[in-house]
Amino acid sequence: MRAMKNTKRFAAVIFLIFVACSIARAQSQPADGAQQFAEFGDFKLQRSAVIHDFRIGYRTLGQLNVEKSNAVLWPTWLGGRSEDLLQFIGPGKVVDSGKYFVILVDSIGDGVSTSPSNSKTQPLMKFPEFTIRDMVESEHRLATQVLHLLHLRAVMGISMGGMQTFEWVVAYPDFMDLAVPMAGSPQSTSYDKLLWTAQIDAIELDPAWNNGNPTGPLTRGLALSQEIGSMNVTSPAFRATHTSPKDFNSFLAEMKKNAKGGGGEASNQIRQRQAIISLDIPAELGITLEQAAKRVRAKLLIIISSQDHMVNPRPALEFANAIGAPVVNLDSPCGHLSFTCISVGPTVAKFLADPSSAHSETLQDPASH
Repeated sequence: MRAMKNTKRFAAVIFLIFVACSIARAQSQPADGAQQFAEFGDFKLQRSAVIHDFRIGYRTLGQLNVEKSNAVLWPTWLGGRSEDLLQFIGPGKVVDSGKYFVILVDSIGDGVSTSPSNSKTQPLMKFPEFTIRDMVESEHRLATQVLHLLHLRAVMGISMGGMQTFEWVVAYPDFMDLAVPMAGSPQSTSYDKLLWTAQIDAIELDPAWNNGNPTGPLTRGLALSQEIGSMNVTSPAFRATHTSPKDFNSFLAEMKKNAKGGGGEASNQIRQRQAIISLDIPAELGITLEQAAKRVRAKLLIIISSQDHMVNPRPALEFANAIGAPVVNLDSPCGHLSFTCISVGPTVAKFLADPSSAHSETLQDPASH
């Protein structure tokens, strides 16, 4: 009898320990979509420079399945943060976190991951130049060393996120089943380079820039850079339709009001744009664009806008043609912002679930017809 009581008491203690551990484990896990960081120490870049005390920001949503086969990685666009990507995640949206384990990643230089604006040892323009490939390498380390993933269901991204997607599928062709670059490119054209260079020049011409040692807010330079960007982010037809001549001054004033920041913000903008300017996957590998495309093993769905004046779609189309990947063209005067005017959620969700269903098509902007 005493032995039976001792056994029951022992079982009760074990049960209480199990419950306590389960509660502690649940409390230690971050909430769905919460900001997280992974510390990597010194992070060596492709050009041999080193980012010291490097950490990468990320958020996860949903649950990883037992097979670890449902992870989707989505890095940020130019100037964007993982927080901005939350709007695309959830039931009925671009990626359903009820079905997939979604990893939203803060790309190097976005002000969340280690950047010119927040580095204590390499502030502002002392921060080394990095590349789109460096962003991908940091994300690969996050996936493998921190999240312990050996494979991804998909990689996707918009704009600079789409550029990273192209780098991913060439650098790690066996690491994912699917890839969806949206308004991205495997190679910056001279037209693209002209835009990004003009914006950098505008920032550096601000009297407060002081050769990278700012003496105050760069209101004028950042405002001019934003003016240049606003001419390219949509199309002439979009701007003429949405801003009448009599409303132009108020439109300009509002834009300038939002163009705020000091040396940290300016340095982030410059370094990320330099990464885009240097984007050239074929040159990186010493091969042609067609040869680079044929390294891909994942199934691709390439989404472009034929009216994109910010990221020229031609290299993405050539990449798609080289491997027969389906292309979805968003026909909209919204240009680079066509994703805000035409919903791609159903198209991407269908591709993630059944890639064999993907086909080339043109989606019309209902507001322009």
